Parts: sequence; C-alpha cells; structure tokens
Amino acid sequence: MRILAVSDEEEPWLTSRSCRERLGDIDLVVSCGDLPARYLEHIETLLNVPLAYVWGNHDAGYLEHPPQGCVSIEGRLCDFRGLRIMGLGGSMRYSDRSFGFTEQQMRLRIGKLALLARATGGLDLLVTHAPARGYGDLEDLPHRGFESFSYYVDKLRPLYMLHGHVHLNYGRIARARTHPCGTRIVNAFGSQVIEIPDGDLREREPFLVPSIG
Repeated sequence: MRILAVSDEEEPWLTSRSCRERLGDIDLVVSCGDLPARYLEHIETLLNVPLAYVWGNHDAGYLEHPPQGCVSIEGRLCDFRGLRIMGLGGSMRYSDRSFGFTEQQMRLRIGKLALLARATGGLDLLVTHAPARGYGDLEDLPHRGFESFSYYVDKLRPLYMLHGHVHLNYGRIARARTHPCGTRIVNAFGSQVIEIPDGDLREREPFLVPSIG
C-alpha cells in the first residue's frame, strides 16, 4: 500500500495534472493538518483516491468549510483495506485561537481510542498533527510534542506514526526517526510517500470499526 502524506505547506505540483504521473500509484492520501480545505479537495480530485485528514492547530476554517469529498478521522479509529488508522489532530494548547489540548486532555483522547484499538485488533498507522514528545518536537510550548503519544506508540506499536506541525525549514529537523518500540515516525511536512507491504498488515475483522472509502 502506497500512502501520500501531506502537512503544513502547500506544494504546487500536487495540484497540477502531472501529479499522478510523478507520484505513480497511490492508494490513500493522509493529511496531518494545517492545510486549506481547497488544497485537500484538489488533491483528492486529481488523484481520485480517498483522502483522510486530521485538524492542525490552524484549521479553524474547517468549521465553516470542511474539505469536501474527504474523510475526517479526527478522534476516530478507522479501517482502510485492512490498514487500521487512528487520527488525533491539534497541538499543545497555547492560545484560545488554536485547536489545541493540554497533555491531560490529549491523554484522555488517545487513551479511549487505544482501548478500542486493543479490542479490535491493534493499530497500524497513527496520524497526528503534533509530534510525540522527544521525537521531532521543539522545546517551546507551541511546538512541544505530547508525552501521551510516545506512551501509546510504545503500547500499541503501530507500523508508522505520521505527524506535521514542526516545519522542516525550522532548522535541523529530521524527516524520519524510529521509536525504540520499532514504530517509524515520519514528519509529513510538505509531502512524503510511505509504502507499507501488504504482508505487514494483520488479519482483522473489517466491520469492527468504520471503513474509509
């Protein structure tokens, strides 16, 4: 399965008619947040594959204009062709104008979904906006990662965690790193393609959680 992950910064070539030729076959697009609804709609239309998204800290506009034709996985556990996906957007709460949460609030959010994931066969892909604490975050409050993400990555051991929020042009920011439990953590800033071999997906009952596409 080939997944196109996008976040934070628009890339003009992704809204050009040549994008399908440049990307090759893509099965799913995942947005990690802070992208205009019209941009996501354009990508979904051109690639003609499902696009799943979480909210970034600057996505208040989704209240009035959510991305049409796309699927919100905000605060949800979903299935896509056997790939079990959990979505948790937002950043550390630093302003009343941002879509953010305290550490305790996020721990409650992910904790409830983790219980569901464990009861329905585990997790393959964790999609967030903010990074996990200590894995690609920064020290200032707006860009600090959530400790609860690192805790539940260790407990659930998904194949991948995709996030955004920390722009690669902020400085010496790594595109990808590996959590001690083996989960590959990828910063989706701009765009990034990941490939998950079908053999890495577990056999599950697909009807246990909502399906995408």
